[in-house]
Amino acid sequence: MEQEPILNEHNKQEYPPMHTAEHILNQTMVRMFGCPRSRNAHIERKKSKCDYQLPEVPTEEQIQAIEDKVNEVINSHLNVTVEYVNRDNIPPEVDLSKLPTDASETLRLVRIGDYDVCACAGTHVNNTSEIAPFKIISHDYNPESHTWRMRFKLMEK
Repeated sequence: MEQEPILNEHNKQEYPPMHTAEHILNQTMVRMFGCPRSRNAHIERKKSKCDYQLPEVPTEEQIQAIEDKVNEVINSHLNVTVEYVNRDNIPPEVDLSKLPTDASETLRLVRIGDYDVCACAGTHVNNTSEIAPFKIISHDYNPESHTWRMRFKLMEK
């Protein structure tokens, strides 16, 4: 009989489509700009925001390319799967810098097809086809902190 992994408790309940879209957005930003995943995110059902460390504000063309790529991934109908791994077996592409210091030895990895994998205790859809179209609704840039804040929502299907 396989023993159920012991994980830290998760302290909030996300809206699965928006939370999964955030994962896709984060991987898109990593791929397009070489920046880390968002360090500050506020994910809600109606609208959400993420902050990214960027040396300069993205152009309107780049912002449209982000939106287009996120929607391309959503429309690819990728399966979203979960696996439990010991810290010693974490794939090298998984960034553990956001984990709390008291995180358990067993981690839950969430995979979105072959597009993204990250450690996460949140709730997600089973397939990206369950996510409505992604829309960037506003953004601003703080040149002193090199922080680009993006606000986004999921449109009606």
